[in-house]
Amino acid sequence: MRLVVVGSGVVGASCAYAASCLGAEVVLVDAAAAGQATAAGAGIVCPWSSRVDDPAWYAFACMSARQYPRLIEDLGELGETNTGYRRVGALSLADSGEQQEGVRQRILARRAGAPEIGDVEALTGAEARGLFPPLRADCLAVYVGGAARVDGRLLAASLARAAVRKGAIIRDGRAQLLCSGGRVTGVLLGGQIVAADAVVAAAGAWTRAFLEPAGVTVAVAPQRGQIAHLSLEPADTSRWPVVLPGGSGHYMLAFDGSRVVAGATRETGAGFDYRVTPGGLAEILGQALAVAPGLADGTYLETRVGFRPIGPDIRPLLGPVPGVDGLVVATGLGASGLTMGPYAGAVAARAALGEPDAVDLAPFDPLRLPPGRPVS
Repeated sequence: MRLVVVGSGVVGASCAYAASCLGAEVVLVDAAAAGQATAAGAGIVCPWSSRVDDPAWYAFACMSARQYPRLIEDLGELGETNTGYRRVGALSLADSGEQQEGVRQRILARRAGAPEIGDVEALTGAEARGLFPPLRADCLAVYVGGAARVDGRLLAASLARAAVRKGAIIRDGRAQLLCSGGRVTGVLLGGQIVAADAVVAAAGAWTRAFLEPAGVTVAVAPQRGQIAHLSLEPADTSRWPVVLPGGSGHYMLAFDGSRVVAGATRETGAGFDYRVTPGGLAEILGQALAVAPGLADGTYLETRVGFRPIGPDIRPLLGPVPGVDGLVVATGLGASGLTMGPYAGAVAARAALGEPDAVDLAPFDPLRLPPGRPVS
């Protein structure tokens, strides 16, 4: 069976890898458009601290986190060891002892169903600062031992190379979907037809435009995110935990090479405007310095811009498209792209190949709309 996967971000690359492992003939296509969410994003794998009240989303996010260690192990066996993934724990910050205890109890209650959460501990400001030195001295925190971080660029590249080792082919260019008689027949790429038995649309925020030739409309739109990268050289930041300030949606995480990432704006309505703005930079640095004043003496390196694919709600748009045989959609992961992306890609691969899967895709209907609101 021949499968074309459109989009080589973490979802598409994971789909290509999973499908290749299942024996499919895979062609992975990408247009390399500026602003790909995976290339810009800094991944946090810690769904257990989320305040999102959506059981389907939470269950899928937990399964995604649970699958990560096995995926990283499998990639390592293929020689792909530079994924940027590391279990470093997370600090969920709190403004008061009462809030801290509420966070601790919420995460502990979830641990029975998700033992991979690991240790859950209330930390004093001094203890939290011992793990992430730039923090304010009075920052109370709850430590979540099972949390991890991942570099989206490195992970997607590793998945794509692993797919090639399994026989996949990578093609560059902007693909146009081809359909006939109520089913997909492949894509048009660089003036040539690439025939396929199935196509997975994993083109992120660009998925809506890609699906137009099939007469299919998905409620996905770009949300601009600006993310600042700082250097704290010569500090060894390689094992610093993820920092999750409560309520703001902003975060900090560290990587090897003394690099700390602070993000991120959530600019709905900005379209595909690929710019770093003074307002966006002020927002992310202001939020970061408010809880981690020790970052002020660091060196500013860059700001990355990515377009998150935002769906009609918090859940991904994932699964086969009714009425168009062979077409599977995998997008709409929003701010959870690097948490859910590898698992979502594997689920999409199995759906496209007709392989059995324990995931109920009904809650992730790719054609669903916002309640009471048509797609504009």
